[in-house]
Amino acid sequence: MAPPTDSVELFTWSNSYTHLPDRFFARVSPTPVAAPRWIRRNEEFAKQLGLDPDALLTDAALEILSGNHVPENGDPISMAYAAHQFGHFVPQLGDGRAILLGEILDSTGDRFDIQLKGSGRTPFSRRGDGRAALGPVLREYILSEAMAALGIPTTRALAALTTGETVWRETPSHGAIFVRVARSHIRIGTFQYFAARRDAEGVRLLADHVIERHYPECAEAPNRYRALLDTVIRRQAELIAQWMLVGFIHGVMNTDNMAVSGETIDYGPCAFMDGYNPQMVYSSIDSTGRYAYGNQPNIALWNLTRLAETLLSLLSDEETAAIKEAEAALEMFSPQFEASWLAGMRRKLGLSQEHADDLKLAQDLLDGMAANKADFTLTFRGLCDAAVDADGVQAVRSLFAGPDAFDAWLVRWRNRLAEEGCDTEVRRRSMRSANPLFIPRNHLVQEAIAAAESSGDYRPFETLLTVLSRPYEDQPGFERYTLPPRPEQIVRYTFCGT
Repeated sequence: MAPPTDSVELFTWSNSYTHLPDRFFARVSPTPVAAPRWIRRNEEFAKQLGLDPDALLTDAALEILSGNHVPENGDPISMAYAAHQFGHFVPQLGDGRAILLGEILDSTGDRFDIQLKGSGRTPFSRRGDGRAALGPVLREYILSEAMAALGIPTTRALAALTTGETVWRETPSHGAIFVRVARSHIRIGTFQYFAARRDAEGVRLLADHVIERHYPECAEAPNRYRALLDTVIRRQAELIAQWMLVGFIHGVMNTDNMAVSGETIDYGPCAFMDGYNPQMVYSSIDSTGRYAYGNQPNIALWNLTRLAETLLSLLSDEETAAIKEAEAALEMFSPQFEASWLAGMRRKLGLSQEHADDLKLAQDLLDGMAANKADFTLTFRGLCDAAVDADGVQAVRSLFAGPDAFDAWLVRWRNRLAEEGCDTEVRRRSMRSANPLFIPRNHLVQEAIAAAESSGDYRPFETLLTVLSRPYEDQPGFERYTLPPRPEQIVRYTFCGT
């Protein structure tokens, strides 16, 4: 069905990636679907992008975002990339079920990709059907918008819709499409794709494109490619620290799931922890714990080392010098991560001054939480009140299987707070801005998905999104969304959407 001729134009494309050589992508149009219907449109986000929210409500928008109509000025592509997946190199992956419709500029001139996930087969699909099931689409919508509300860099959801078709995984499921927005979809694996082919020109063209698009300040550096590597490393160090500070587990940190823009990308078998456990794994396919919560900084550095390897020929004409440049850049990851994490932990603990023993204070709390199965989110949120009154202290104590462990730590923490002498209410407000009350707990996400899949009831999905849009605020009437799961509600495994 063609869109109405009197419809408002939804997008004005300003594509840059398609100016690169043809070997960077495959031109491919989405496969039309039988009966597209909206699940949700993110009108507030559309306004931020400078889109007309009224245009997003039209039949024309539905036809474009379902892949049933490619507008005249569109130039859809699927991007080529490689990856280390669970440590094993795959020289060609690419967008097997995603099509980049194009790029837009927001009102400030920032560039964003508009991508359809689940829009049909591409030259990179291998044996896949190119489609997406409803459950993973809803999960990515919920998780990415929750991350955005938490203030963590992430890809975003512009819309989600059903296709009127059935897709088969282990069982039949409703087909769906997720409309993802990103500052770009360029990954570490994109660099690996060209490096694996000994395509030095391709690596250089890609690096220059990333500098122009994301980090133009690097162009002024004495060595623009070392500056690029430094910047990507710093962005990833800061991002992983932010994940850790809210108990987020990505679940599948393959090199194709690390965006050089510094955004969280690809919400497959991801989860937020309930009880604190640094060895926690939720992904059904991570049998060795490679991507466990506590291993995420190490994996990020491992992935960044793979990126550095692809850039060696650009760092210096002399191999030994290039390796030294790469090593010097990579050596900065750990101190940058640790500084970012500790600064965030000080905010969570209500500390505004730096003391030498702050790292031990924070780590001792986490060790006590792990030993006593204390809920990660509620413990830190409870500390906001424990810093002020006895009722708050009791609420946190009740989260520990053995409260004595918390009591001993509490004395040290309160002595530390007393040294700073901050007004208690000012401190509580500051701590609340760093410690969310509402996170997308796994059982609530699964509850919303199950209702939609089984009976087409999207009310739990909508309510959950509403609650998660204000994660740091008290929301009377929604107390159950703060609670850990009961034993029968525990979700032990999450799954990849492919």
